[in-house]
Amino acid sequence: MNKDYVIPNSIKGEDIKRVRQLLGMTQKEFAAFTKSAVRTVENWESGDKEITGPIVTLTEILLRKPDIAGELELPPNEYKTRLWYMYKNMVCTVIDVDEPARKIKVYNFVDNTMFRAFGVNTKPTFEEYEEFLESRCFPRTRDKIKLELKKLDIPFYDPMMIIEKTEGRMAEDEFWIKVER
Repeated sequence: MNKDYVIPNSIKGEDIKRVRQLLGMTQKEFAAFTKSAVRTVENWESGDKEITGPIVTLTEILLRKPDIAGELELPPNEYKTRLWYMYKNMVCTVIDVDEPARKIKVYNFVDNTMFRAFGVNTKPTFEEYEEFLESRCFPRTRDKIKLELKKLDIPFYDPMMIIEKTEGRMAEDEFWIKVER
């Protein structure tokens, strides 16, 4: 059985402009949010043609739940290091780290705690962050660890260095970590 949805087949430029203004975004910001070119947003808003495609569904969702845009907004990084905890290509958790000061800030972008870097813990300590890093590496007690470190061209066991080389990928799951410094 085919399902039907209460989403229009097309919208007008004025609808896009209304959503953009509802979100308090400039055309440039809305283009970045929708992964569109600024020129595309300008054309949508200034034209009188029917607009079709995925933007119609996105516009309908944003009209009904405008808070979604804010929930997906990435805060500026106040620290030197940012880790992106990913499941496949979905951002689950962003972790900003100030290693010398031993401070972290965690931003979860999924509701399912199974996909969050720290599960239900929304305010982990620096020690819990260090444990998380180690959990994404081979164990310190691994047999022939020096050979593994040599393969990675790492002089000693350091979870961050290992993650930078391996992306924290484990054989049994599809989670991984991108590190920005």
